[in-house]
Amino acid sequence: MGRNYPGWEGFERATWTNEINVRSFIRHNYTPYDGDDSFLAGPTQDTLDLWDQVMDLTKQEREAGGVLDMDTKIISTITSHGPGYLNKDKEKIVGFQTDKPFKRALMPYGGIRMAEKACADNGYTVDPEISEFFTIHRKTHNAGVFDAYTPEMRACRSSHIITGLPDAYGRGRIIGDYRRVALYGVDRLIEDKEEQKRTTRSAMYSDVIRDREELSEQIRALHQLKQMAASYGYDISQPATNVQEAIQWVYFGYLAAVKEQNGAAMSLGRTSTFLDIYAERDLKKGLFTEEQIQEMVDHFVMKLRLIKFARTPEYNALFSGDPQWVTESIGGVGIDGRHMVTKMSYRYLHTLSNLGAAPEPNLTVLWSVQLPENFKKFCAKTSIESSSVQYENDDMMRFTHGDDYAIACCVSSMRVGKEMQFFGARANLAKCLLYAINGGKDEVTKKQVGPEFVPITSEYLDYDEVMKKYDAMMKWLAEVYVNTLNIIHYMHDKYCYEKIQMALHDKKVTRWFATGIAGLSVVADSLSAIKYAKVKVIRDEDGLAVDYEVEGDFPKYGNDDDRVDEIARDIVHIFMEHIRKNHTYRGGIPTTSILTITSNVVYGKATGSTPDGRKKGEAFAPGANPMHRRDTHGAVASLASVAKMPFIDAQDGISNTFSIIPGALGKDDRVFAGDIDIDLDCSNGACASPTLFEGLDAE
Repeated sequence: MGRNYPGWEGFERATWTNEINVRSFIRHNYTPYDGDDSFLAGPTQDTLDLWDQVMDLTKQEREAGGVLDMDTKIISTITSHGPGYLNKDKEKIVGFQTDKPFKRALMPYGGIRMAEKACADNGYTVDPEISEFFTIHRKTHNAGVFDAYTPEMRACRSSHIITGLPDAYGRGRIIGDYRRVALYGVDRLIEDKEEQKRTTRSAMYSDVIRDREELSEQIRALHQLKQMAASYGYDISQPATNVQEAIQWVYFGYLAAVKEQNGAAMSLGRTSTFLDIYAERDLKKGLFTEEQIQEMVDHFVMKLRLIKFARTPEYNALFSGDPQWVTESIGGVGIDGRHMVTKMSYRYLHTLSNLGAAPEPNLTVLWSVQLPENFKKFCAKTSIESSSVQYENDDMMRFTHGDDYAIACCVSSMRVGKEMQFFGARANLAKCLLYAINGGKDEVTKKQVGPEFVPITSEYLDYDEVMKKYDAMMKWLAEVYVNTLNIIHYMHDKYCYEKIQMALHDKKVTRWFATGIAGLSVVADSLSAIKYAKVKVIRDEDGLAVDYEVEGDFPKYGNDDDRVDEIARDIVHIFMEHIRKNHTYRGGIPTTSILTITSNVVYGKATGSTPDGRKKGEAFAPGANPMHRRDTHGAVASLASVAKMPFIDAQDGISNTFSIIPGALGKDDRVFAGDIDIDLDCSNGACASPTLFEGLDAE
């Protein structure tokens, strides 16, 4: 049945041999692992030597001000640079974005001004000929966006009521199915894309023309991927024949993506269970030892840790550093009831021990009550030792995306190779509340940014009046927000298309249209203060509300108090309903996220004093977290408030940045790994989705 390649020897054949279907391959070939971590191997000498080299380069980079080297003459493409190495004789997995480690690539297609500024702010100058070319002769994504922006959109952007827009850099939130490179080889993928192009409709409507052009770009990118791998001495035209090749093939696919795009979130996907299939086969053959396989994984993760982009200081300030969100999703449960934890799940997490803790790659465990106890204990132990593991609710997301989804960026879930997302930054709902009070005037700049509604003029704020005006202001904000994103994604497809990432997708792709919320807990507490206490308005000489005095106490979000938690939940629902009423580019399905990890600091700096007692410039709480020091009823109460957020209205993800010392849980020197079973209520449609199990194998 189906095709056959030497690399497929020993694998159980099924649908995946006839069509591009990685999920089918995994379901028929992976080996769930219920054992403990006793099989794991420590770092080899080559690993230690390479990591010492990385640490030395990191020190040099830090001493140089954060950037060690930048390319100013060669525009980064899949094939733009020759091979780069740390130590060719010691590396088991090879490949860098440029011709040497720690050298950041020049990527002007998103915006030449951002590329120039990223260089200039670090003491480098872009080649004048390149600057001239991308200013006069070749339009960039950023130039196209600003040509189409309305004055209203520009004003919203400048005032930071819409924040972090991807209008000058790669949008991210697209996960190429890099596993396809290893399983099928590039020639088979090219063949598939050529068939897709051949079978497009004959009537040349605009969407058909676009499809044919994009497929041509994808085919070209796959040829370039082969060429790039060949420069390192590898022929990836055929499927990988062993685990080392499988890891290397996957990494080459990912490397091509980061050579082409400086995305805000260049996630890896869900590769551990896939790669374990190769590892198990090779272990049984005696081809490699456990130590050798761990070494390959260590070197793979080492390379992922060294993904670097040329960013501006403003970008770094927004994200409090230089993150790439190289997110790898680990574990989870299949829709057939089998957990998907393998030995490779352990190996990936074990890199945090062999190489030390690190924020990249963002190792994310898809947590379920059905995960094996040994793995739960290992995760808890690794979390305590490293503080470097993220957890996502697989029992919730599996209902929407099945069992072959992955996390893009921090919390955005999508089926690998079948779905992508139009990344959309965030709407500052705290500032929107202040606009509602001030009739659309910005409380910081005093400019009329929002619609010129009648402001609230009373000495004390009335809850019903505020809510009526706030609802109208959120409706306005949702409309301008979605329209702004429509422009950004239209122009990104036109001038900065992710051809290699989309080459590793199906032809028919479900597109999610992601929006986001910043300042939710500030809004919830502010409205709670207005409703349950008395809030006096302090106005400046022009009558603009600039500060507030709270008289009396009020329930605060983060204490499992339904009075305020329901306000937070209702605000998310109301805003999302307004989002849904707007046209979205390419039929994107609207979602929102309650997500900020670090950018909440920058958003707070741009926002005036709020009715909850927060002062001008103070940071917001991250994501769906309670405001700082206001959750006074313990960890469980705080988590319970966050858990009330409606997933159906925030399907792009809800983040809760939570730190706690083990002793606070009443346990000394031992790990607690028990579960609290969730009661998944689907009566309100929260578990339903237009993509529910779509495209899953019926085998």
